[in-house]
Amino acid sequence: MKKSIQQLLYHYKAKVTKVYDGDTLTADIDLGMSIFAIGEKIRLHRIDAPELKGRTKKKGITSRNFLKLMVDQKEIIIETIRDKKEKYGRYLAEVWIWQEKKYINVNDLLVEKGFAIYKSY
Repeated sequence: MKKSIQQLLYHYKAKVTKVYDGDTLTADIDLGMSIFAIGEKIRLHRIDAPELKGRTKKKGITSRNFLKLMVDQKEIIIETIRDKKEKYGRYLAEVWIWQEKKYINVNDLLVEKGFAIYKSY
């Protein structure tokens, strides 16, 4: 039996503890029933932000600063993809924030504002 995309997504409350760059952050994740995953690395799914080194350094810093402004030290909702980690040990996730009486997808916001591009892996 084939699973729908909704059956492969998992939603968790989390608090961002660090923003590394424009598409990577660290969070403490509430797994429910008083169980927490502390210091988990999260890679924003479907997007790619400029790197913090080399010729994209300036854009990378700007992208990171925007993501920091949006989520650093804040409560978020993460929507993980199959609850599996990618090759660098990070969970792939859609990141949601509550803003202006609705949830906003941070991944899409980064692209809309020009701080990242859509990319499939």
